[in-house]
This record gives sequence, structure tokens and C-alpha cells, in this order.
Amino acid sequence: MWKLILLCTVGLVAAEMATFENYKVFKIAVTTQPQVDQLNMLADVSDGFSFWAAPAVNKQVDLMVAPHKLPEFYEMMAKIRAPHAVLIENVQALIDQTTPPSGLTKFDFKNYHTLDTIYKNLDDLAQQYPDKVQTVVGGKTYEGRQIKGVKVSFKANNPGIFIEGGIHAREWISPATVMYILHQLLTSTNPEVRALAESHDWYIFPSFNPDGYVYTHTTNRLWRKTRKPYGTLCYGSDPNRNWGYKWNVGGASNFPCSETYAGSAPFSDVETKSMSEYINSISDKFYAYLAFHSYSQLLMFPYGHTKTRLENYDNMYAIGLNSITALAKRYGTKYKTGNIAETIYVASGNSLDWVKGTYDKPVTYIYELRDKGRYGFLLPSNQIVPTGEETMDSLVAMFKEAKARGYPTK
Repeated sequence: MWKLILLCTVGLVAAEMATFENYKVFKIAVTTQPQVDQLNMLADVSDGFSFWAAPAVNKQVDLMVAPHKLPEFYEMMAKIRAPHAVLIENVQALIDQTTPPSGLTKFDFKNYHTLDTIYKNLDDLAQQYPDKVQTVVGGKTYEGRQIKGVKVSFKANNPGIFIEGGIHAREWISPATVMYILHQLLTSTNPEVRALAESHDWYIFPSFNPDGYVYTHTTNRLWRKTRKPYGTLCYGSDPNRNWGYKWNVGGASNFPCSETYAGSAPFSDVETKSMSEYINSISDKFYAYLAFHSYSQLLMFPYGHTKTRLENYDNMYAIGLNSITALAKRYGTKYKTGNIAETIYVASGNSLDWVKGTYDKPVTYIYELRDKGRYGFLLPSNQIVPTGEETMDSLVAMFKEAKARGYPTK
């Protein structure tokens, strides 16, 4: 999710994993602005509350509550008279279920994987398909890691599609789905997938936030941001609020400990700065940009900083509708489509707005993948393949409809 308002303070000792034993996630039905305002007061509480889905009128709010904050939570629910129910009884139990087995190094789609295992698989694919796959280092991180991806090309002069994964560290289904798409582009025997794959060049980066992703494996499974220190106690900006187009004009925070902290300036984090430079270097090579997040089952397009609609809004909505219709056919997974600001909330400084606003790319979408809150950020690994399958179905439909509407332009 794009807007997670507060930090949850948990006990971290050295490199030990933070524990979320008996933390609960509640769904709250919010119908009035005063209810939203009361819930937003929790943003001033740095200990024990974390919004997984942010307060908005007539939207489901998902709130994680620490055990010691339960009395305060129930008191507030009684005060604002908001219906609520438990979505997740024990957050730690789901963390334990989705954590990959210790020592797992072989890449597959039965488990989530560490950054090293993902990167090794990218290298292995480049060796296995030397005429089609080239590893690319697009950027770097505060802690000195590479932001590694691949370029996949089946023939010269194809139009390009850029795929961004894992900009928010805790959203593990994002890198997993991006890797699934990559493998399908190389191995699928489905004629429609083959046609899509071989008619495009692909620039695919499973993790835009490697430091944060590693931190979710070593220290705090629910970490969202980058890892650059801001001040003495706060770490990281929200890398999806740090891009230099309409930066920090709404839906972001100036508080360095906030999970939606916009950073000290546009591109204040080296991850966004270096990847923006790489994207600029290939900006004439691609016409479509896709970003993958979780969760909520949404397919959205710019803008996030304003509800003003794009000049090609009707085309984008129609392409989105075709895509989510195709996505639903396999497993019945229902998505909604629309622009970011109208569909969820205002969110400035995101990567999609930057790509659209800077280069006016005609096809730009963000996926909020499964689910709608039953598991939230802790989607079981047995849903990796189904998520990948239905997402691949939607991409086939997306680019068929985009082509029918004249994209890319000749």
C-alpha cells in the first residue's frame, strides 16, 4: 500500500528480528469525516499503531494494533462508533508462515526469496539465455548494494516496457510477481504471451529498494522505507514519495520517522536519484511503465498528486478495465481501476507521476496486488503463482488494448 501513516515501535535488539507476537490487524468501517479525523490522531502516537490501509471516508481502514494498545483502541472505537472486526489475529503467526526456510538458496515460486537469491537468478537467466537476457545495474543504494535488473530483448528495434518492483520493502509479493513475469516472458508456450514477449524489449527490476528488502529479511519484516539515516533516530524516506515531480505537494509527510516521509528534498535518497538517472538514459527506449505494489487489488494510473484527469484518461480507463476483466477470469480476483488520487488518495512524489510528468509516457500503471486485507502484506507464498498467472493474463489484455488504441505511436 502507498500510505502507511505511522511507525510501529517494536523491540529491536542488535540483529534480532522484531517480533509482532499478538499484534492484531483490524478492519474498520469508516463512513464520516469526523471518524477519519479521529483515526488520523493516531498519527501522533509513535508506539503501537500502524495503518496498513489509511483512513478515508467510505473506505475500509486496516489498522495494526500492539497488544498494549488494545484498551486504547477499543475505547476509540466506542467513541467514534465505527464497526470493526479482526482481520489478522496474530501478525507474528503470519510472518512465521511466510518466512522462507533457513538456508534456502534455490530460486522457485513456492517461496519468497532473499535479495541474493533473486539476484543470482537474474545472473543465471543471463547465462541461460545469453542472446536474450542482459543483466543491468540501474542504480545503487545507501548501504552500497546494486539495484540490479535485466533487459530482455528478442529482436532489435522493439518498443520497450519498463517494470518496477519492490519499491516498498515489505511488499514481498511485488518482487515475486515481477520475477514470475520475467520467467513467463522467457519460457511460456502460450501464443499470446509469446507474442507479447517477443514484440517488446523489457527492462525489469524486481527490487527498487534493496536495502529495505534485506532489512525485512534480517530485522523487521514490516519495514517499508529505505535505510538512509535522517537525524539521530529516524531511518529512510518513503521511496515512492521521493521522486522529483510535484514532490511533497500532498499525501506525504515532513516527519522523518513517518512511513510516508518524502525525504529532505526530491531525490534525497540515492536509490531514487540513481534510478531516475538510469530511466532518463533509456527514456527514448520505452513507452510503458508498470509498477507493482501490494495490497488492495487495484490497477491505477496517474496522477497521484492531483485529481485532475489525464488528457488520455478515457483510453487509460478503458485499457485498465480490459486488463482487470482479463485478470478476473482465471481465479475470480476482482480489481478496481482508475487514477491514483481518485481511486485511493492523493500521493505526491511517486515514481509513476514522475515518469508520466517528465516523459509523458502513454501507458503507465501501478498494480496493487492481492489481497484485500485478509493477509495484507503477509500474503502466503502459495499465492505467488496464482497472483503471477492472473497478472500475466492482465498484461496480455493490457497491451492488446493499448495497441488497438494506437500505443505505441509510430
